[in-house]
Amino acid sequence: MVRFLLASMLAVLAATPPVDAKSPNIIFILTDDLGYGDLGVFWQNQRRDAANPAKPWHQTPQLDRMAAEGMVLPYHYCSAPVCAPSRASLLTGMHQGHANVRDSQFDKILEQNHNLASVLKSAGYATGCIGKWGLAGAGEPWPGHPLKRGFDDFFGYLLHVNGHEHYPKEGPIRGRQPVIDGKTDLTDQLDKCYTTDLFTARAKHWIGSRHEQAPDQPFFLYLAYDTPHAALQLPTGPYPAGGGLKGGLQWLGEPGRMINTAQGEIDSWIHPEYAAATWDHDEDPATPAQPWPDVYQRYATSVRRIDDSVGDLIQLLDDLGIGRDTLVVFTSDNGPSAESYLKEPYSPEFFASYGPLSGIKRDCLEGGLRVGALVRWPAGIREGQRSDLPCGHWDWLPTFAQLAGLPAPARSDGRSLVPTLTGRGTQREPLVYSEFFMPRNTPDYEDFPPRLRNRPRGQMQMLRSGGFTGLRSNITSADSDFEIIDTTQDPRQAHDVAPENPALQQQLKEQALRLRRPLADAPRPYDDAPVPAVVVANARPGVLDFSIYQGEWPWLPDFAEIKPAATGSADSLDPEHAARASSHGLRFNGYFVAPVDAEYTFHLRSNGGALLRLHRILLLDNDFHRDGGTVSASIRLRAGYHPLTLDSRHPQGTAPSLQLECSGPELPLQSILTSGRCAAGSH
Repeated sequence: MVRFLLASMLAVLAATPPVDAKSPNIIFILTDDLGYGDLGVFWQNQRRDAANPAKPWHQTPQLDRMAAEGMVLPYHYCSAPVCAPSRASLLTGMHQGHANVRDSQFDKILEQNHNLASVLKSAGYATGCIGKWGLAGAGEPWPGHPLKRGFDDFFGYLLHVNGHEHYPKEGPIRGRQPVIDGKTDLTDQLDKCYTTDLFTARAKHWIGSRHEQAPDQPFFLYLAYDTPHAALQLPTGPYPAGGGLKGGLQWLGEPGRMINTAQGEIDSWIHPEYAAATWDHDEDPATPAQPWPDVYQRYATSVRRIDDSVGDLIQLLDDLGIGRDTLVVFTSDNGPSAESYLKEPYSPEFFASYGPLSGIKRDCLEGGLRVGALVRWPAGIREGQRSDLPCGHWDWLPTFAQLAGLPAPARSDGRSLVPTLTGRGTQREPLVYSEFFMPRNTPDYEDFPPRLRNRPRGQMQMLRSGGFTGLRSNITSADSDFEIIDTTQDPRQAHDVAPENPALQQQLKEQALRLRRPLADAPRPYDDAPVPAVVVANARPGVLDFSIYQGEWPWLPDFAEIKPAATGSADSLDPEHAARASSHGLRFNGYFVAPVDAEYTFHLRSNGGALLRLHRILLLDNDFHRDGGTVSASIRLRAGYHPLTLDSRHPQGTAPSLQLECSGPELPLQSILTSGRCAAGSH
C-alpha cells in the first residue's frame, strides 16, 4: 500500500517559469566545420595581437561584437566530431550514447520523437529551418523531411552531400545540388546564388514575414550554414552595404535573381583584407613576404561572409524592434577540417583553426569536439558575460523549452542552461559525453603534443568528469584505460595524469558503461560489457520511493525541474492512489537488484507515457509513441544494485495504467516490486 494521505497533496506546481513573461524569439545558427580557433574572440584576436608575420590571422568583427553584447561559452561542445550525428544530437537533445544517428551515418533519418522544433511548436512558436539538413533518410518522399519533424517551413539542402557545393544551380565542383523550398525544387531559379548569401537572405525574409504576419507570435529559426565546409567557394562580390531591414542581403524572389548578390562572376570575390595579405612563409625576415595561398584567402573570405551575415541578421532584429527579445546562439557542428575539394590542399594549421586545442574534425580530442558558443539576448543576458560551464549541443532543447514555459521532455540528456545564461536559479551540472569511430589517424601537426600526433583514432570516447576529461582512442574493450587530462590547465591535452588518478580511472570506466545504450548499426567494443552495480547503504527491499507531480504537460516531462506535490514510499506501481480528477505525473526512484551477472529484459507499459532509466541509461521510452502497448529492452548487468528511475504521466480523464516487469536468470517474468528485486536506499 502507498503510505501517504491524498489530502496532504500540495497545490499544482507546474514547470519552472520562463525568465520573463514573454518567451523570446530564438535563432540557432550552426556553421559547418568552423573551428573553435576561427572566432576572433576565442583565438584569432590573440594571433592578431601577437602580430607574428609567420602566423596569419583572419577576423570576425561582427561575431566579436555579438560576444561582447552577450555571453561566451568557451567550454561548449558539439555532440560528435562530424556533422550528421552532431546535428541529430542537437535537434533531439540526446548525447551520442543515446542518439539514433552516430558515427558517419550521413542522411540517416532523424528519429520521429521530441526535438527542438516539435517542442517549441507545442509552445506556440512558428518554426523554420533554413540551410543544410542531412537527416532526411533515404528516397522520396523523404521520411525525415523537416516538415515531418516539427518545422512549419523549410528552405535548403535536404541531403548531406548537397552541402559540398555552395552554388546549387551551377555546381562548379559536383554539379547541380537541389535546394528545396518546402517540398518544391527551386534550384533552376537560383542563378549565381552563393549559399551563405542565399540562406541569410532567405532567413531575413522569413523573419520579416513572420513578424509582419504575426508580430506577437514567437518564432524559432534553425539556420544551418553549409560553409566554411571544404568546397571553399567564394561569393560573387562584396557584402552589400548596410544591413538589416533596408540594407545587406535581400531576398528579391525573382527567378534568375532571387537575391541581390546574384550577379557578377560566381566563385570570384576575395575579401580585400585577405587579397592583399602576406605572410612570412619561411620564418626568415630576410626573404620577402608572400601573399597568402589562394585556398586560405578563400577560407578566410568564407568565414568573414558568415560573420557579415550574422551582423546583418542582428541588425534586422534591431530594425524590427525585436532584437532585445530574441535569443541568438552561434556555434559549429564540429571542429575544423583538413579538407579541400580544390586542387590546392588545405590545412587548418595555417590559421590554427583549432586554437589552443589539439585535434580536428573526426577527433574526440578537444579540437574536434570543443567548438564554443556565443549567445546574445539583451532582455535576459547582461553584456560581457562568460561562463566556463562545460555544456553541449544536447543542452539547448531543455534550455529553449524552459524559456518557452514548458518542461523538457524526460528523454533529453541535456540540462537547461537558463540559470547560467541569466544568472538566476541553480544550474544543474550538464553531462558532456561523446563517442565516435574513425579508422584514420589524428594528423601529425607540429602544434599538437608529440603523444597525439599521427596516433590511431579507431573507437573513441570522451567523457568530462569535474575538471577532468577522460579520453580513450583505439578502444579494444571496456577495460581499455582512459587518458585523464586536466583540460582547464592543459587545453592542448599534452599530459596524461591517469597514473596519478587510479580511483578516477575506475570511476570513468564505470561511468562510461552507465550512461549509454548500444546502437546496432554503430557497434562498439564495449557494447556487451555488463553495467557495474553500485554500493547501497540502508537498503529497504520491496519498496521504491515516489514523488507525485500535479500538472498537465504535452509530453512526459523531466520531473527534476518540477517541485513534487507529495512524496513517500510504495510497494506497488499501481497509480490508482493518485486522484483521477486531475492530471499528474509519478516518479519512482530506487534500485533494481540483479541476482547474478546476466542479461535482463525489462517490459514497460503505460497508457499515458512512461520512461525508464537505469543509472543514466535511457533503457525504455514509451512516451512519444505511446499507444498503451508494451515496450521492451534487454541489458547486461553485474549482480547488485542498479539505480532505477521510472517516470510516468497520467492525463486527466484516463484510467491510470503503469506496469514494469523484468525477466532474467533466476527471475521469471514478473513485476519488479512483487519479485522482491527492487529496493529503496542510498549510495
